Amino acid sequence: MKILVSVKRVPDPETKIKLKPDGSGIVTDGVKFVINPFDENAVEEALKLKEAHGGEVVVVSIGTSDVVEQIRTALAMGADRGI
Repeated sequence: MKILVSVKRVPDPETKIKLKPDGSGIVTDGVKFVINPFDENAVEEALKLKEAHGGEVVVVSIGTSDVVEQIRTALAMGADRGI
């Protein structure tokens, strides 16, 4: 069985976020990005399913090349592949 988990890169919930003066987004200087905490829970549950029933956990995310850090985090948690 293949278990697919999508993950999203989000600012660390513990980080103080500032908006750009023009309101077009956030100032990313000095902001740490992490896997969305809900997605992290989904990876943990997928790993439990894999342990109970076998298979492969595949983590997928879309975005810029910066998302590689979050995919690597999921791989370190025990996921088999990242896309």
